[in-house]
Amino acid sequence: MKTNILLHICCAPCSVACVKTLRADDFDVSGYWNNPNIHPYTEYKARRDCLREYAEKIDLKLILDDEYGLRTFVRNVSPNFNTRCEYCYRVRLEATASYAAQNGFEGFSTTLLISPYQKHDLLAQMGEEIGEKYGVPFVYRDFRPLFRSGQQEARELGLYMQKYCGCIFSEEERYLRKKQRSKE
Repeated sequence: MKTNILLHICCAPCSVACVKTLRADDFDVSGYWNNPNIHPYTEYKARRDCLREYAEKIDLKLILDDEYGLRTFVRNVSPNFNTRCEYCYRVRLEATASYAAQNGFEGFSTTLLISPYQKHDLLAQMGEEIGEKYGVPFVYRDFRPLFRSGQQEARELGLYMQKYCGCIFSEEERYLRKKQRSKE
């Protein structure tokens, strides 16, 4: 019998290899969209809508916790914007674990574990802690070795490919790096 897990999904491209791997490992995967960090709204909508279409194509049940949360996100990461990732991870993992516990899932995980740009150890530690808090096991996988191939497959599928992690501050950092490179 397959283990029923809830997979927090940050975007369709990051979900490609994660869903395939978990399904191959005999998990019954449902997707969960909860990303109040993604800004501006046009970016939020593009990622959400792409994921919705992709989920239909691969027959992935998708739960949309669809609240655009700019003000709440900014209020909770200020005044120390440098710790925003910790808040961002926690709020999304908490929402996923809470939903999983309330709806009979046997575990939960996140596609954030595929990105070489995220704080992997912190995600794993938080997932374990939050899983214990809600009584739902955190399903840990180091998906990072699959990042490039998953992104390549996403491109081949024509999925919307974003240029930054999602929050307005990561977009600013991307812009500043680009500006710095142009000066060199």
